Amino acid sequence: MLSSSQSVNCILVPGDLRKVHHIALNVKDMQASRHFYGNILGLHELTGDEVPATLVELVATGKVANFITPDGTILDLFGTPDLTPPDPDPERNFTRAYHLAFDIDPLSFDRAVAVIRENQIAIAYGPVTRPTGRGVYFYDPDGFMVEIRCDPM
Repeated sequence: MLSSSQSVNCILVPGDLRKVHHIALNVKDMQASRHFYGNILGLHELTGDEVPATLVELVATGKVANFITPDGTILDLFGTPDLTPPDPDPERNFTRAYHLAFDIDPLSFDRAVAVIRENQIAIAYGPVTRPTGRGVYFYDPDGFMVEIRCDPM
């Protein structure tokens, strides 16, 4: 810890951080989560040569699955079969992360809500319309909140 008399010579300045590289989530049921993020949300699962070299063995043994979002951010799912949140009620926040939000074209928003409902995914809140756009909040298989949102038309 620096004292108030010490100066910091090495700081990050705007532009040093370029983008979010990846988001890692612990998941209880890997198959359910792969289905949710791959088949329901339509994210591309990395396979074969697409898998980062550092994760090939973990992917091969089924302990990790990697997806890529449309903007290139990697979503890593780490299988944690013994995972249990401090509270089984997903309405009670049990981590510092609140939700993961995906942007969608406004013309596709209603179709996304229909897909969520057709797959009997619990909607936490919404759909809502705000000055900033529309959004719907729902839970992944582990109770982590996901949002699909769009800008106003």
